[in-house]
Amino acid sequence: MPALQRDEAQTRARLIDVHRYDIALDLTQGEDRFGSRTVIQFTARAGGDTFVELKPAELHSVTLDGATVDPAALDNNRLPLTGLTPGAHELRVDATMSYSRTGEGMHRFTDPADGESYVYTQLFLDDVQRVFAAFDQPDLKAVFAVTVTAPTDWSVLGNGIATQRDPGHWTLAPTPLISSYLVAVAAGPWHSIRTEHAGLPFGIHCRRSLAPHLDADAEEILDLTRRCFDRFHEIFTEPYPFDSYDQAFVPEFNAGAMENPGLVTFRDEYVYRSAVTDTERQTRGVTIAHEMAHMWFGDLVTLQWWDDIWLNESFAEYMGYQVLAEAGLGGPGGTPTRNWGTDTWTDFAVARKGWGYDADQRPSTHPVAPTPEDVPDTASALLNFDGISYAKGASALRQLVAWMGEKDFLTGINEHFARHRFGNATLADFIDSLARATDRDVHAWAARWLRTTGADTLTPVVREAADGHWSVSVEQTGSQDGTRPHRLTIGLYDHDRTTTGRLVPREPLSWDVPDDGVHAGTGGRPALLLLNDQDLTYAKVRLDPVSWDTVLGALSGLPGPLTRAVVWNAARDMVRDGELAPTAYLDAARAHLPLETDLALVQGVLAFARTQIADHYLPSPKLSTPLEQGGTPIDRHTALATLTALSRDILRRTEGPEHGTEAGLRLTAVRAFIDSATTPEGIQDWLDDGSVPGGPRLDPELRWRILRRLATLGATTPDAIDAELARDPSATGREGAARCHAALPDPAAKQAAWDALFTTDGEAALSNYLFTATAIGFWAPEQHELLRPYVARYFTDVPALAAARGPALAAAAGRYAFPGTFVEDDTLRLGEACLTDGDPSPALRRKLLDQLDDLRRALRVRAAAAGA
Repeated sequence: MPALQRDEAQTRARLIDVHRYDIALDLTQGEDRFGSRTVIQFTARAGGDTFVELKPAELHSVTLDGATVDPAALDNNRLPLTGLTPGAHELRVDATMSYSRTGEGMHRFTDPADGESYVYTQLFLDDVQRVFAAFDQPDLKAVFAVTVTAPTDWSVLGNGIATQRDPGHWTLAPTPLISSYLVAVAAGPWHSIRTEHAGLPFGIHCRRSLAPHLDADAEEILDLTRRCFDRFHEIFTEPYPFDSYDQAFVPEFNAGAMENPGLVTFRDEYVYRSAVTDTERQTRGVTIAHEMAHMWFGDLVTLQWWDDIWLNESFAEYMGYQVLAEAGLGGPGGTPTRNWGTDTWTDFAVARKGWGYDADQRPSTHPVAPTPEDVPDTASALLNFDGISYAKGASALRQLVAWMGEKDFLTGINEHFARHRFGNATLADFIDSLARATDRDVHAWAARWLRTTGADTLTPVVREAADGHWSVSVEQTGSQDGTRPHRLTIGLYDHDRTTTGRLVPREPLSWDVPDDGVHAGTGGRPALLLLNDQDLTYAKVRLDPVSWDTVLGALSGLPGPLTRAVVWNAARDMVRDGELAPTAYLDAARAHLPLETDLALVQGVLAFARTQIADHYLPSPKLSTPLEQGGTPIDRHTALATLTALSRDILRRTEGPEHGTEAGLRLTAVRAFIDSATTPEGIQDWLDDGSVPGGPRLDPELRWRILRRLATLGATTPDAIDAELARDPSATGREGAARCHAALPDPAAKQAAWDALFTTDGEAALSNYLFTATAIGFWAPEQHELLRPYVARYFTDVPALAAARGPALAAAAGRYAFPGTFVEDDTLRLGEACLTDGDPSPALRRKLLDQLDDLRRALRVRAAAAGA
């Protein structure tokens, strides 16, 4: 399917204006296909030719202004429309379309728990054509009026209020002007909870088998939705622009959520079947706020071309965290269900910011705002949905707010909405709106922050004198030869004279890099100087030797979780850059995590230690020379033992009544203990007893987690896995069973998993979720001897799989099925040959480039640690 070229989109936008779509979908034609009839009203400004996009299973008939267009003229996904004359035109298309099993277009899912089926659309970025005929580009906005024929026991949701005219026949209220990729329909026997707020109908929806779990969290979700809605109306002058607000939690959704106007779709893992931490609930809350921000930035005002996708995602990412922090502190509506407050930015620092830093150091990095020439087609645009467009972009906006002030920032945003409502806008339009609100040079700021790549590294240069005088300056390296401006805080901390291991703050320094030169201080240098305290800018930071020694002894005694997050991120970056031994990071975690009270920090540090340090930065036994620590060999097995000991420490600390943070810390420690277990003893007892001593009881998530670890260790059987699936026959249970079967250290199990992963045969092909589950279970450092032949097979087989199954599955194959635990030169050689000779699809190529760069980094980290 040819990607739409930017110059083709520009030519089409100059030729036509699109006014209205009338779309009739028939969802009663069986499990594989559905009917799609489309009438498009458009105007040609001049005579000429163009095309409409469509990817049908069968194209029955096409008429243009009443004249028949030969369906055989369809070329791939393009139907030529020739000989247009100036004036109004009507295009009618009657087609049969295929349901998707990969979360693209119209996805169909049958719930194994009860046999009920559900369908929903995901039309981003150019998958409209899988559902109905369209001029599929974001700057040809139109009104969309949709009717749906569905089974009589189904309900239908859409962008506008849905009305059932008679059994099985639904009409969705016509939309205002929106882009084609934002059209949404979801149909099935939904469990729905409806309410009203600010004069608008609100609703939350999930499949029936999840109804008890949605009911349990309904008040939290709706309370948070109302709070965010009210907060957006406090800061935006433009009112919510659509007629309703529904949130549907849908199965097998590829992204976190999608900002369809009036019908936001979320992955239904956000309907929690098992225990979660408050930090994970906060993540759901951030996603709710993020998608609501899109109603203004993305839906009301939409990008003109895909080079400006960052305008959608960076803004929503920033607003998601900021508005949740504000709404969660007790905005309109009474006492909040949960009080997260500024902890949202701690979670951002730990869970999101590293994603941006990592992406920005790979060969595939790109500016936050690439030029239009950098995004020549829709295929290349899809590759930019990464840590730069989300995390770095949001960090840049947070720095912009610190630099120009929140009041001026919001004034500029509101002007932007007023100037471009129900239209399209570019980066230049956005910067112009901000510039009108301030006397600061926003254009120069944007040139240095948004049009450049890479992360700066900021290092303190501290000098001390015998008389107690000291000074600090900041050395800046990285992007733009040290000219990117940073407004930040330098935290100053001293040892508490009354409490060992505790640090107390002095008055911090406000600092502009590179403008401020040297600060002179008196009274003796602080024990700790921390650049970017409060994390207001986007830069890697380093600590001077005295400060590093201080945090090694007192990190857990540093006041404020966001301050501690900055230190942990600095340590993480130093490990990745080969400046800090992985074992030193483990030592810091072992010393300080048992005393840490912030859930996001504990989860983030444990995740990096377990998945990066243990699985990639330290060698496995018998595979290479272990790293040394004080004369003792340190390998992956030793690191896992350290993590299980650390987890035990947290479990001992959190014994007793479980509530709030303590329950979350305990659950986090239980998960880490399971994932790091090197023998079945202990976790097998938990599974047999159905409980962890002292709590919690094992819910489905913990049972499957234990069973997967037992499978990896060769301590369970296929029959035991099947018995657990009989106990939990849900979709999540099916994924758990797929992970466990693939994890078994048995040649036949590995071959069966491989065959399932790489089949492209219709109904036998795995859904994206089952593919991901199987791939995650397949690779394990404990099984390298058994798995080694599959490394070369991966690079031979994956290009054809990606070509056959499309970009979403290709991305999953590049991310989850990649043999990343084989940190070896041979893996690099095979991967580079695949890039050169294997002709991977664009989505797969991007994932392979990133994975191979991560592999090179892991090899460098190992080499640096071994040579230290």
